[in-house]
Amino acid sequence: MAKTLTEAAITTRNARAKLEPGLYFKGIDPEVHLGYRKGKRGGVWLVRWRNWGPGANYLQTPLGTADDELKEGTLDYEGARRAARAAVEKARAETKAAAQGPALTVRLAVEAYIADRDARDSRRKGRQVRSDGGRRLTRYILGQPTRGRGKAIAAAPLADVALYALKEADLLSWRADLPDAMKATTKQRLINDLKAALNGAYTAHRDRLDANVPAVVKHGLKAAARDDDSVSVARDNQILTDGQIRKLIGAAREIDTEYAWDGDLFRLVVVLAATGARFSQISRMRVSDVQRAAGRLMLPVSRKGRGGKSGSVPIPVGKDVLDALIPAVMGRGKDAPLFERWRHKQVAGSIRWERDKRGPWQSVSELARPWDAIRERAKMPQVIPYALRHSSVVRGVRQNLPIRLVAALHDTSVPMIERHYGRYIADGLEELAARAIVPLVPAVDGDKVIRMAENRS
Repeated sequence: MAKTLTEAAITTRNARAKLEPGLYFKGIDPEVHLGYRKGKRGGVWLVRWRNWGPGANYLQTPLGTADDELKEGTLDYEGARRAARAAVEKARAETKAAAQGPALTVRLAVEAYIADRDARDSRRKGRQVRSDGGRRLTRYILGQPTRGRGKAIAAAPLADVALYALKEADLLSWRADLPDAMKATTKQRLINDLKAALNGAYTAHRDRLDANVPAVVKHGLKAAARDDDSVSVARDNQILTDGQIRKLIGAAREIDTEYAWDGDLFRLVVVLAATGARFSQISRMRVSDVQRAAGRLMLPVSRKGRGGKSGSVPIPVGKDVLDALIPAVMGRGKDAPLFERWRHKQVAGSIRWERDKRGPWQSVSELARPWDAIRERAKMPQVIPYALRHSSVVRGVRQNLPIRLVAALHDTSVPMIERHYGRYIADGLEELAARAIVPLVPAVDGDKVIRMAENRS
């Protein structure tokens, strides 16, 4: 039978001053006792608790110096109680985690997430690839060895933190250590990847983890407050006029001809400009998605967000766009990729490259080099391919199309449109309001204004 705990008066400095040197306890839980060890020159706090592991014996650990003489840097009774509870909760969580196998760490969560993302992207592209999220997390969480001329990158301290012990401070410290030069959008993508990895690990192992883990992740990785003015300025720089877009398309036609792209580059740029779609959507289009009789293109929905989205969105386009696509659809199967390009291989024993075979566009990075040539030819050195999407959204807003329709055509949400293009929405509404203005003040001879008769009815 367990012995009955004999409690001592240790709650106040005066009570502890009356005690003889020795060890005293006071219960704070049926199996947790706050201890006070008094010496000749003051005392210290400790806690003991029943071990849930093998042997079921008691364990104990020191907590700190009691405030018998000094208050600064010491613990009073209530402070010691809080420290005792925290120490026991941590110890029991470690014992529970050890009993269920190797501790789950941030590293293991990130590695599982990267494997899943890489497998998903490989299935979509039909070949083995590394996901963008995997690259980011490897660089800024897991670390990587020396590669060629690149220096080795050490793993972040966060990588070895156990999930059961994860604190908001761990996540905030990791965020603070990210490079200042990192773009805000890149930083947010990295944070989103880490959030998805941690939440995925909790979902898969919630029987082993504390229920507070999702809250820790939510608050430790919440989106930083944005400077809306800076976002607006960045967007303004990439809103193109119709004339500028035609200039880019004309430059794309010239570069296509000069570098023997056989129309592949030109057609891709035309559809990017006409639809405002993402590259990832256009690259999945099929020949059957060109519906010339209906005057439209069927655009695959994006893979952004949760859930398995499928289907296509009809996008009306002009005859000029449909005519540009005729070479890509004539004589080809309905299920064939609409946009293809030549693949090249190096001639054996030579530095010369030659055409090998045709295949679909696989990554937006394949557009980087030809786009540099296009914008140089168009004398628009700062323009990016995504400017075609920004401009398409603003074009719809300026035409006073319903915002919900603009969002649907661009496979995004109304809040996203309002957040990033609110200025142009306001301009369009102002124009509509201006059209509703009618003369109200009656004129008289000599253009003198007279007061309207008061309505006495």
